[in-house]
Amino acid sequence: MIDIEKANETAVTRMMEARPILKDVAAARDVIPGMRDILLLHAGPPITWERASGPMRGAIIGGLIFEGLAKDEKEAIGMVAAGEIDLEPCHEHESVGPMAGVTTASMKVYVLENVTHGNKAYSNLNEGYGKVLRYGAYSEEVIAKLRWMNDVMAPILADALAQSKDGLDIRALLAESLHMGDEGHNRNKAGSILFTTKLAPLIAKATNNRFVASTILKFLGDNALSVLNPVMAACKAMADAGHGVEGSTVMSIMARNGTDLGIRVSGLGDRWFTGPVGTPDGLYFSGFTAADASGDIGDSTITETAGIGAFAMASAPAIVTFVSGTPELAINTTMSMYEITTAEHKAFTIPALGFRGTPVGVDIRKVVELGVRPQINTGIAHKDAGVGQVGAGLVLPPMNVFEDALVAYAEKYLS
Repeated sequence: MIDIEKANETAVTRMMEARPILKDVAAARDVIPGMRDILLLHAGPPITWERASGPMRGAIIGGLIFEGLAKDEKEAIGMVAAGEIDLEPCHEHESVGPMAGVTTASMKVYVLENVTHGNKAYSNLNEGYGKVLRYGAYSEEVIAKLRWMNDVMAPILADALAQSKDGLDIRALLAESLHMGDEGHNRNKAGSILFTTKLAPLIAKATNNRFVASTILKFLGDNALSVLNPVMAACKAMADAGHGVEGSTVMSIMARNGTDLGIRVSGLGDRWFTGPVGTPDGLYFSGFTAADASGDIGDSTITETAGIGAFAMASAPAIVTFVSGTPELAINTTMSMYEITTAEHKAFTIPALGFRGTPVGVDIRKVVELGVRPQINTGIAHKDAGVGQVGAGLVLPPMNVFEDALVAYAEKYLS
């Protein structure tokens, strides 16, 4: 007889005890398991070109142009349509990526190691705001920025991290940023400042070129999302540590590709349970409305999976000025997430709640029984490729993914 409570305790304890350290920046083909030249990784569960959203299609096109596999949009579309390019989820390669999440073989990625359990996780580099690949843009300026990040910034970041004996402890950085008003998903202002501050002396040691060093530091410092990508990889490393526990009903992945949302469950192996994504309800930038929005997209819900993001909104009441709502909503959101989770996080605490640990370890049984779904706060992409972010808001996953997973669990363990 399966002891579900014990299995869940094991899974969530592993998640909480995981300590992800940023160790390196390296080419995806050199470090990501299974990476190859004709493979493009993307956010969310598996998706085909035919079903891909506008931002996803644009990012795929841009990735092929960046990689030199296609010279323009027409050639890129032809290659994908002809089956010459493989599309696979980042999550199936120990990786994550925000929004479209497209990662190509030569792109430099953050390398994080969970030094507690030995598993690794990877994420591409954050491009900042404006026209960027993750929102499906692929103009010359987008590709030029990616090349600067890859050819200039990334090698210096790698050299900088090599100057650090132990790397950067992203779990510790996250814990501190939660006490400074971040929630780790949509609000990373404090975390990005801490990230840049920790890297600054290492960057100064890594290059004698003052102009390059100052340009990199300005790029990191001006981008309030600089730390999001290594945070996502850290959350992936933590969540993966709790995956594969026999009998566990804890959700270990939640991800979206603009068309489908998919989850995986610790005790159900690598099977995806998918359903249609929702459109976030929130605040739109001037000139845009919900009619302009793409379906929910990105791997960044790995933050909620690991117990931060919307689950830690009580730490970041100011987030509501970006995603809509009131400070009371931020607190109530966190409180409701305690109802569907297994534990309170040992490393991530919320000052406003008397330093109570954030809710962590979504139990699919509780979601179905109570009808309370994991809350997500997220950026909103325009439905057309390349327009970019048009707002931010709150969205819920489809209930069917939890119901389908619970049925599969019953078939595997209880029949």
